[in-house]
Amino acid sequence: MVQTSQFGTWDYVVFALMLVISACIGLYHALAGGGQNTSEDVLLGRRQLSPYPVALSLAASFLSAIAVIGLPAEIYMYGMMHVLMGIAWIFAISVTAFIYIPLFYRLQLSSIYKYLDTRFNQAVRYGVVCAYFMYMVLYLGMVTYAPSLALSQVTGLNIWVAIMSTALVCIAYTAFGGIRAVVWTDVFQAAVMLAGLLAVLIQGSLRLGGFSNVWSVAQAGGRTNFWNFDADPRKRHTFWTIVVGGTFSWTSTYSCNQTQVQRYLACRTERDAIKAVFLNLLGMCVLLVVGDLCGLVMYAWYSDCDPLKANRVENSNQLMPFLVMDLLGDLPGLPGLFVASAYSATLSTISSGINSMSAVVVEDFLKPFWGGWQDISLKRRALISKLLAVFFGLITIGVAGVASLLQGNIIQASLSFAGIIGGPVLGVFTLAALLPFANSKGTFVGLITGLVLSLWVGLGGQIYPPTAEFTDILDMSVAGCSLNTTNITDIGQYSTIASLVSTANPSNERPTIADTFYSISYLHYSPIGWLGTVLVSVVISLVTGGNSKRHIDPTLLAPIYHKAREALSCCFGSGDQLKKNCVFENNEENRQKKNSLDKYSDIWTSDTTIVSSYL
Repeated sequence: MVQTSQFGTWDYVVFALMLVISACIGLYHALAGGGQNTSEDVLLGRRQLSPYPVALSLAASFLSAIAVIGLPAEIYMYGMMHVLMGIAWIFAISVTAFIYIPLFYRLQLSSIYKYLDTRFNQAVRYGVVCAYFMYMVLYLGMVTYAPSLALSQVTGLNIWVAIMSTALVCIAYTAFGGIRAVVWTDVFQAAVMLAGLLAVLIQGSLRLGGFSNVWSVAQAGGRTNFWNFDADPRKRHTFWTIVVGGTFSWTSTYSCNQTQVQRYLACRTERDAIKAVFLNLLGMCVLLVVGDLCGLVMYAWYSDCDPLKANRVENSNQLMPFLVMDLLGDLPGLPGLFVASAYSATLSTISSGINSMSAVVVEDFLKPFWGGWQDISLKRRALISKLLAVFFGLITIGVAGVASLLQGNIIQASLSFAGIIGGPVLGVFTLAALLPFANSKGTFVGLITGLVLSLWVGLGGQIYPPTAEFTDILDMSVAGCSLNTTNITDIGQYSTIASLVSTANPSNERPTIADTFYSISYLHYSPIGWLGTVLVSVVISLVTGGNSKRHIDPTLLAPIYHKAREALSCCFGSGDQLKKNCVFENNEENRQKKNSLDKYSDIWTSDTTIVSSYL
């Protein structure tokens, strides 16, 4: 049975103060500078945002309560391998900065999915839009409900009071303050997130005799092993699983998710957008390291009496709030600070999500299909954008209510679903930006194939979760628990928010595929979907003639593609003299020579005049 501690007056004061400040930020941006008078004000902040708040907003919007609650539990149960995700972030953000931001920023679109219509056709565009909405609605509902569940069970907070208060405040400042309110509130909430985690880290280290003692206990318990180079893709976390799988998963998040891209487009310049995404990397890494170190504190604190085995909590999602009440419960206001940090993380994610979904509806549905859209006043358009934010906020509350009826680890399921959707969508944008011969037929079939493939492995992993051989849960102890602790249970039935772990299916009932394909690490769902999408699209596009009968506007291809093709033409062109001219002269006459040597100019659609503008 879960043992709960109760909030004190100061805890409620701190928690309420966080909500009030968030609401005030939204109110300020709703009124400042003449208010939000156009849909572009609401959705893109007049494209005048500074890179510094955008960077913090990027970090906060996808490091939801999953990070605040889940990262420490991950380290507690599996060790420090997860810190290697920082390497994957470096690769993912570099790809985003050098391939996708220049492309999207120069096109000046409010919705990145409109780009797919121009590059391919409406079938591809709305296939990806549907996938995006499925993911965001589910994810936001889970993000709203799951931390509320964990925190209410451990702290005594009423779950529906928590859900309704946070969601309604979030709807208010997002709808009326627009993207500027979202960004600046994210800045405040990122600070609260960090403060809550630091409170746990510092107080825990002090009570355990210093961080050196924390590290020693964690090292003795096997929690400080960073390096596992096992190449088996079924292993839940190895160096290769995290770096390769994590790179694909986070590239999808940063490159082709409207929630993130909308922030790049709101920056003043392309250079500011690139600066923001790299500054965001610093913020992400700080939160990652602090969250992981909190996990070491958690292990050192419970090293001889695991709350899961001792039935003091029901699942791993409750470990961090439980630790907070153990460590900080006697310090007025500090438990409230942690709860505020978890809900700040949730608020930043929800606000970003509903704002981006509003942008997608306006750009991908209202503008193309509402014939009278252009006749509507700018203020009326802004009002419609705000009402859409309210609508999606209410849907989020509804999905959170449905989630309360589900059994099992719902955040875990939503994270796996993100990988299932993200991989194929990233494949579509890869084809659009870098492979000019990819056509609409091939890309649409590839998208469907990638989604089916990733859904197959993801659902298979749900039905037949990987065995302990592949999950590598570390040992826990109950040797130090009090004698009246009863019903000590097997840790094997528990899982963190990012894994699929179960012993429900005995080996003699499992088909062979359950221990091969279905046991692949959840981090590989994204690369599997990406690979299926790209391979099928390339084959079908080539078989159907590529784009030989259709001119592709070179501005629809990533600038880095043009630069790479120009360099390859210089290095591998016909004749030594041409190579020499490419290197030393690079004039228009030589560009024409190179163009004449291109046997596939109709398919690859080279336009040397436009290409030269990128160099």
